[in-house]
Order: sequence, then C-alpha cells, then structure tokens
Amino acid sequence: MTPEQFKRRIIADIRVELTDEFDKNFERKAFFSQKWKPRKNPAARGSLLNVSGALRRSIKAEETANGVRFSSQVRYASAHNEGTTTAGRGHRTVIPQRQFIGDSPEVRQIIEDVVTDAVHQFAHELAKSMK
Repeated sequence: MTPEQFKRRIIADIRVELTDEFDKNFERKAFFSQKWKPRKNPAARGSLLNVSGALRRSIKAEETANGVRFSSQVRYASAHNEGTTTAGRGHRTVIPQRQFIGDSPEVRQIIEDVVTDAVHQFAHELAKSMK
C-alpha cells in the first residue's frame, strides 16, 4: 500500500464514522452530549430539526485531498447549526444553536481512533506479509 492509498483509506474511514455520528445527533437531539434547546412549543411533537427529515437527509460528506467536508443544501441548515437572529416584518426571531455537524472534542477523538486503528491494521498486515 502506498502512502497515498493509506491516507485515502483513513480519510474514507473518517467520512464513514463521522457521517454516522452526525446522523446520530438527530436521534440524540444533541451535538454528542450537548443537548439541543427544547422547542418553544412544548406541546409540539418530535424534534424541531427532524420534523420532515429533510435536513437530516441533506447532510452530505465529500472526501477531499486532506480530509472530509460536510455540507447541506438546505437553506436553513447553517442557521440551526450555528444559531442566528433574523429580523423582518417588525420583529426579531432568535434561532438558538442546535448544532448537528462540526468540530468538537468528540470529533477529534473519533479521528484519532480511526487513525490509530488504521496504523495498527497496517502494522498487522505488514507483519503478516513479512512471515
């Protein structure tokens, strides 16, 4: 395996692991352990970010030369992921942050675990080939 193939394999594994974890954030109703703010209407059913499932389904992961880029074409994705205040028609609307993708200690740990596993697996395969 060439160094470039090894790097591509690690990036692909990171994409798979983070895609799964970011999807689970919609089930957790949290960004890992950071719970989302509850909806204003306590009688409303379900999670605000999962009413139709469009936002959850819109998250795409793209492997780049040096990592993975996550994106969404849903126009309100960044407003919810980052939080924002909007103004219009004489009133202000505050959208609290309900992060579902991004950097965090948990993300960094997942990346570290993927890299460690890949190095161990490569060393194991190398040792087997030398017998």
